[in-house]
Amino acid sequence: MTSFAPAVRARHRTVLAVVLCAGLTAALTACAGEDPDKGTNGVGKLGAVEIDKKTRAAADSADAVRLAGTLVSKGGTYRLNMQLNAQGGTGSVTSKKSTFALLRIGDELFLKADAGFWSHDETSGKGEEGDQEAADKLQGKYVKVPEGDPTYKQLRGFTDKKILLDGLLALHGKVNKGGRDKVAGVLTVQIVGGKGEGGTLDVSLQGTPYPLRVARGGGGGTVSLADWGRPFTLEAPTEDETVDYGGQLPKSSD
Repeated sequence: MTSFAPAVRARHRTVLAVVLCAGLTAALTACAGEDPDKGTNGVGKLGAVEIDKKTRAAADSADAVRLAGTLVSKGGTYRLNMQLNAQGGTGSVTSKKSTFALLRIGDELFLKADAGFWSHDETSGKGEEGDQEAADKLQGKYVKVPEGDPTYKQLRGFTDKKILLDGLLALHGKVNKGGRDKVAGVLTVQIVGGKGEGGTLDVSLQGTPYPLRVARGGGGGTVSLADWGRPFTLEAPTEDETVDYGGQLPKSSD
């Protein structure tokens, strides 16, 4: 029996090799035939330009959205947490020096700021004592921002869905297709401006192809977008919650 052992072992090795090869071939065939977009909305199969068009159309048609993240611009660095719809918006904006809440219903814009915002009023000419008096009077209260005030346009921009999304979703340079990722557990496909220097946009591969995250080019900040189409109510502050500032509002800068 000893003389046949090598031959038996050789046959066993041959059979094992055949089994392994067959298994590997089957596995590779299965992987090759698997559709990576199975169970998704199919947007991942499209080219970058078409994905860009679809996600912008989805964003434009949505009734509401929540934005949270950081924006860096020439005017300063701001941390946003805003809910927006076609009628206006509500939420908070934080700069280096202060935090303020914004509420807009139609053309009526209200501002509620902390003492830091009001005490840095360089336009009142009241001096430090006057600044502190204003801060004590105004903090925690809503002030209606006059449409003619120099800060009205800037502050309104934080509450305007179209203005914010048009700026955020714009990728600079040629739009190219990036890789796959996840945002808050949702599968996404990325489109990028250039090689990424023009910004990166994560588009949902589940349900409606909404943009879920944008990294702005040039270090312009990163913002997450959520609660697409989720309704919310905008209510004007009561008379007890408001106070008249009686002057030009301070600039909301760093």
